[in-house]
Amino acid sequence: MSELPKCPACSSAYTYEDGDHFVCPECAHEWPMVAVAETEGGRVVRDAFGNELKDGDSVTVIKDLKVKGASSSVKVGTKVRNIRIVDGDHDIDCKIDGFGAMQLKSEFVKKA
Repeated sequence: MSELPKCPACSSAYTYEDGDHFVCPECAHEWPMVAVAETEGGRVVRDAFGNELKDGDSVTVIKDLKVKGASSSVKVGTKVRNIRIVDGDHDIDCKIDGFGAMQLKSEFVKKA
């Protein structure tokens, strides 16, 4: 019997196949089988437009981002160079001129 992947939402081991999707009976999360093939080869981080991001890439911010503890925000169009991909909710680690080191979510950037 083949090993089915755990649920990415709740880590339940009781997943099952339903057509071309996997389904978790505990949290009702569904995800396509092709997504599992991507994640098994390593973590793939994509920008807001679906472009794959890698360490050392340059990205551009596509939305004004408020920064906790700062009086100003990161403006649309700010270019960020030499990013690092990390695990977690905020999956980009970088340094932004005028703000210093911070983490960004990949959904708020586009590849430059």
